[in-house]
Amino acid sequence: MIVRCWGARGSIAVSGKECVKYGGDTACIEVRARDGRVVIVDAGSGIRRLGNRLLAEGILDYDLLFTHTHWDHILGFPFFKPIYMERAALTIHSCRSLQGDMGKLLARIMAPPHFPVPFGEIRAKLDFVSTCGDVLRLGGLTVRAIPLSHPNMGVGYRFEEDGAAFVFLTDNELSHRHRGGRSVEEYVEFCRGADLLFHDAEYTEEEYLQKRTWGHSHSRAALDLAVAAGVRRFGLYHHNQDRDDAGVDRMVRACRETVSVLGSGPECFGVRQDAEFEVRPLPS
Repeated sequence: MIVRCWGARGSIAVSGKECVKYGGDTACIEVRARDGRVVIVDAGSGIRRLGNRLLAEGILDYDLLFTHTHWDHILGFPFFKPIYMERAALTIHSCRSLQGDMGKLLARIMAPPHFPVPFGEIRAKLDFVSTCGDVLRLGGLTVRAIPLSHPNMGVGYRFEEDGAAFVFLTDNELSHRHRGGRSVEEYVEFCRGADLLFHDAEYTEEEYLQKRTWGHSHSRAALDLAVAAGVRRFGLYHHNQDRDDAGVDRMVRACRETVSVLGSGPECFGVRQDAEFEVRPLPS
């Protein structure tokens, strides 16, 4: 499978020369299966550019998953051009008990006075499917879900294809268990043996002392999870809106230094907007 990042920023989109390397768009991930099936996770501001790319490729059929409905994960939905095309079709998978009624929530962000074009102007075929507790089979992809530890709850995902696995756990606070969240041990098992993990690493350990219970992890907690789970590649994700490229670089260096001291661990990197990853198992 191919994983593309269309936005890695947290809370609010940013711009400027200080964030050119890691980008300023908010959460949007594309998972492209070997058979060409397109699965989109979250509709942050990055989904606008993804929509442009998909239209350029002539692809009009998508599966859309949401981790949760905080602003930075849904604000790009009205700017996803395919929704205004009659030939486009979106299957929106969600669990009402963890994410709410996605149809009503998406309609609300396009209702007056928030947006000039009402939800009713959408021309694409929207199919809302309940997936609570289910293992999804999307073409050649197997998709598993786990509740996030985050205010207002949410869902993380594990994508598997041809023996390889990609795990996406953004907005997940490992050092505090929110309502509906799971234990660190359960997240470790969910990530076990993943070839690629993107995990919330919004804060440094020092910053986290002032931000506990806000719904995000510090980078060392996320690294400890990756090490315990035997993850091969670990991407720090959900970069703080006030952190410049140099600040993310420092967090990545600290992660790599910790792995060096431990003697083993994953490859550490900061997830960059427009980065592309091929996810496949190591040759035997």
